[in-house]
Amino acid sequence: MTRIRKAIFPVAGLGTRFLPATKAMPKEMLPVVDRPLIQHVVDEAYEAGIEHLVFVTGRNKSVIEDHFDRQFELELTLIERGKKAELALLSDALPEAGTVSFTRQQSPLGLGHAVWCAREIVGHEPFALLLPDVLVKHKRGCLAQMIDAAAELDANANIIAVEEVPSDRVHMYGVVGVGPAKGKAFSITKMVEKPKASEAPSNLSITGRYILQPEIFGILEKQAAGAGGEIQLTDAMLALAATQPFYGLKFEGRSYDCGSKIGFLAANVAYGLDRPDLAPEFRGEIERILKGQ
Repeated sequence: MTRIRKAIFPVAGLGTRFLPATKAMPKEMLPVVDRPLIQHVVDEAYEAGIEHLVFVTGRNKSVIEDHFDRQFELELTLIERGKKAELALLSDALPEAGTVSFTRQQSPLGLGHAVWCAREIVGHEPFALLLPDVLVKHKRGCLAQMIDAAAELDANANIIAVEEVPSDRVHMYGVVGVGPAKGKAFSITKMVEKPKASEAPSNLSITGRYILQPEIFGILEKQAAGAGGEIQLTDAMLALAATQPFYGLKFEGRSYDCGSKIGFLAANVAYGLDRPDLAPEFRGEIERILKGQ
């Protein structure tokens, strides 16, 4: 497969499930421990070798642009106060000049439309798509695992990250059918959106990480609105699957759906307990809470 250089991050959503917290702050900027949600996902992309970040934004999302830019007043204050560690944190999170692009999705027409809005920036090359409200926790990130798997696949392969979900919850997800294995991946035989448990082709759900070929843009341009009156990415992938192979990768690690309150709270606990500087005291606080103290 051609090297994956660019990644799309759709960040135009309203975050209504987190109101009133998201009234004035994008949900992508909600902190998981001490890093915004979007920073965790961007870190995953960088680990996988992504060179160019493409954010598809909406109104009131300028704070995301500011986060990935310099803040001279803050930096000057930190320098004056000798806060070298804090300066290093800011420096580590700052992309190189010219490696970040922002484009607007003026109307909330769905994930497929958001991807299509990035077409001119991505150009005619395969790209990664990372949903910013999904965190995948593992020593080697999910996207890096996908790119590793891509080395053993066809040049025009599309790859979707999947994970097991309980059978009584498959109706909440997009689910894939499982075909022959190829390296660490497997051929996807079908994709079904929110099937009944009795009709689901497996219990492997689509998890919010994709590697897609650029031909998807031409399909999305002509894609009719689907469920909810939105342009659905799954519909476009089904159309593309008629001419190009799709593979699934059952990645190592655990995902956290930070678009839900429970998933967001669980992610904060998991990431907090993974921090050597926080874990001992944090674990003690959790235990005291559970004991009702």
